[in-house]
Amino acid sequence: MHPTSVHDLDFAQLDIGREQRQGLPEVVYGPGKTSEQISAITAELLRHNSGPVLVTRVAADTAAEVLGQVPGGSYDATARLLVWRPAATQDFALTVVSAGTSDLPVASEAAAVATAVGLAVTAVHDVGVAGLQRVLRIQEQLRESDTVIVVAGMEGALASVVGGLVGCPVIAVPVSTGYGASFEGVTALLAMHASCAAGLTVVNIDSGFGAAMAAHRLAWVGRRRA
Repeated sequence: MHPTSVHDLDFAQLDIGREQRQGLPEVVYGPGKTSEQISAITAELLRHNSGPVLVTRVAADTAAEVLGQVPGGSYDATARLLVWRPAATQDFALTVVSAGTSDLPVASEAAAVATAVGLAVTAVHDVGVAGLQRVLRIQEQLRESDTVIVVAGMEGALASVVGGLVGCPVIAVPVSTGYGASFEGVTALLAMHASCAAGLTVVNIDSGFGAAMAAHRLAWVGRRRA
């Protein structure tokens, strides 16, 4: 298959060459699509690709309808993720840490997507800087990771703390949790961009998916060059 191949479904133009270019089939964004559209897209992606097929941000009722039309998949309600053909776990250690329990939905999306695409994921929750000893307790685990995803709302300080403790890539996810001056994640976003821990990668607000994809690219390039 040519890496720029496109399959026309009229309501969607499927990038079926993406797996060849990036090591993973096109991932489907669920909101705004009907269950029939998601089912048609998913069925074609499964037919034209060999790797995992994912649909993100899917409500439980829509997920049930899609699974009834395209069997063989599974649904993670916390991550709101549909998965068919999950990849075998590769030798790439990813740790997902979240600052608070309120950040769990975003952290769960990051962990579930990363697991589905074959990364070896460990998740650690509720280690925010208000109790700094909590993250210090896991610093050896963090240092042994190939990449760390940090999920944090409020002022987003956990990303800077982790960035100063480890030498591996750190992917920061600002979350829309927090009181008024958190501005639905904007404060954490700007703080992460302005971090004094050099080299942080910062993704969009609440984008656990984006963080997992950044980790996937790191792992995929490493495997290609091994």
